[in-house]
Amino acid sequence: MIIMAIDYGDVRTGIAVCDKMEMLASPVCIIEQRNSELLIEKICSLAVEHKAELIVVGLPKNMDSSEGERAQKCKAFADALFEKSGIETVMRDERLSTVVAHNILNTTNTRGKKRKAVVDQVAAVMILQDYIDFRKNQKK
Repeated sequence: MIIMAIDYGDVRTGIAVCDKMEMLASPVCIIEQRNSELLIEKICSLAVEHKAELIVVGLPKNMDSSEGERAQKCKAFADALFEKSGIETVMRDERLSTVVAHNILNTTNTRGKKRKAVVDQVAAVMILQDYIDFRKNQKK
């Protein structure tokens, strides 16, 4: 199944997809868009282009597993995305995904503007890979 993952942000949103065999999560792009309706339209176009059958949206939980304002905003975004796209949309805990993405970029010595341009994409890949791994473990 082709799955698309989204690291939703107020300014930049990272997009990743996996192959049909669910083996590898790959970065697609960063969308810089503050208007959520326009962002949803762009994501719907990408979902059609990549033939996404499922969309995973990162859920930024607090370290104590509670859900704050940002988590509620992401859930509302996911609901609106499902309504517009008609593609099943699920939430996936993304705690620390951006922190880990920054750590990965540190090891590759990615700095400055280039780092800012790819960190959300890396976070989307991490969310997707985590979800793919979860699905594999559910099948066992």
